[in-house]
Amino acid sequence: MRKPIIVVLAAGIGSRYGGLKQMDKIGKNNEVLLDYSVFDAKRSGFGKAVFIIRKDIEADFREFVLSRIAGNFPCELAFQEMDSLIPSKVLAKSKEINRTKPWGTTHALLCAGELIDAPFAVINADDFYGREAFDAIGSFLASKELKEGAIVPYRLEKTLSPQGTVARGFCEITNGYLASVNELTAIAREADGKIYNTGLDGSRHYLPDSTPVSMNFWGFPSTVFNDLKHYFDNFLASSGENPKAECYLPMAADWFIKNNLLKIRALEADSPWFGVTYKEDREAAIKQVAEFTAAGIYPEKLWDCNIHVDPKH
Repeated sequence: MRKPIIVVLAAGIGSRYGGLKQMDKIGKNNEVLLDYSVFDAKRSGFGKAVFIIRKDIEADFREFVLSRIAGNFPCELAFQEMDSLIPSKVLAKSKEINRTKPWGTTHALLCAGELIDAPFAVINADDFYGREAFDAIGSFLASKELKEGAIVPYRLEKTLSPQGTVARGFCEITNGYLASVNELTAIAREADGKIYNTGLDGSRHYLPDSTPVSMNFWGFPSTVFNDLKHYFDNFLASSGENPKAECYLPMAADWFIKNNLLKIRALEADSPWFGVTYKEDREAAIKQVAEFTAAGIYPEKLWDCNIHVDPKH
């Protein structure tokens, strides 16, 4: 059985962040957040990384990211552009309505399909997920005859930003499996500590701190692409004329579940999370990485060391 693949969603524009957060330096030796995820993936038994980027950042990505990682871990690049895999009629219409960006994370994953020939995990480039999460999903993906998917959910209270609202996939979990996931796009915390989401009509809906949410840490068998493409084709048929519509992976996962195409297990992992949604989040991320490094969780120079791979994987 081939080792699982880690797929990194790194094509984002970073509109709220104000720049390319997937290449913003966080570690003392110019490491970015995805360095730590790939490092954790390697020592959890993954065999290759596939980075999904845009063509216009390829040169910088190779210089500032791949120059460190590629000599230590097999890497490949996939490219997500607005016209990637899009039928000509839909593309022509999108240009008429002045669409300027690609079609979301489901679209991104489909752009990497030809490079994925083993069970795989999907993550965001600008999130830190923690060693425990990679161990959990790595073990799951190493299962023989894998026929299910997986998600590593996080407690909502651990995933907020003090800088503003965030979008999270609200997860309903039943008997250890994901029953549904609903994208909430305006989650924040009140001054008194209560967490709420603002609906499209302006109403507030309060959420418990312990609510499990998707941070786009998914695991799938390599056979998922036919169904994923079917879902994306349906999305283009219904929303292709909306210049801002995006096809998110949590939406696809929910569709898999509701159509009995794939069971998705919710994996337990007591793992920290932090990210850089806003520019102001960067200093907190730098501090957290420094604390983990000082505690010996990561070496000071991430890729100049021998990585111990857990023999269980």
